[in-house]
Amino acid sequence: MRIAKVIAERSKDPSTQNGAVVVNQRNVVVGLGYNGFPRGVDSDVFPWEREGELVDTKYAYVCHAEENAIYNANNVTRECKIYTTLFPCNECAKTIIQNGIVEVVYESDKYRDVPAFVAARRMFDAAGVKCRQFVSNWAK
Repeated sequence: MRIAKVIAERSKDPSTQNGAVVVNQRNVVVGLGYNGFPRGVDSDVFPWEREGELVDTKYAYVCHAEENAIYNANNVTRECKIYTTLFPCNECAKTIIQNGIVEVVYESDKYRDVPAFVAARRMFDAAGVKCRQFVSNWAK
């Protein structure tokens, strides 16, 4: 989880920095990602706004950390686990399931009651993807 938190710092999103790490069955890192615009898209060209019409907000353009970690894993995600600083949304849940990831370890669940995250939980349950919250003891 510490690696996910560090990689999240690379995000230029002023309101939400999310990081994700895909590890194989031996806990070897196979992919890292953070939320940001697609490769080659200047982060100053599109909006970082959270409110307004879809095309005027970041939501139309940003790739989530989970997606980027999976893309960067280069098709070696079967039977892997993903660590993420935020519980995945429904779109990321679909990507996680389709890529054969079997476990999601998340730190924050602050959007738990938002419909996209309720849907994600339903899909994970239906697909048999294990989800568990990471509780840090680093400060102890």
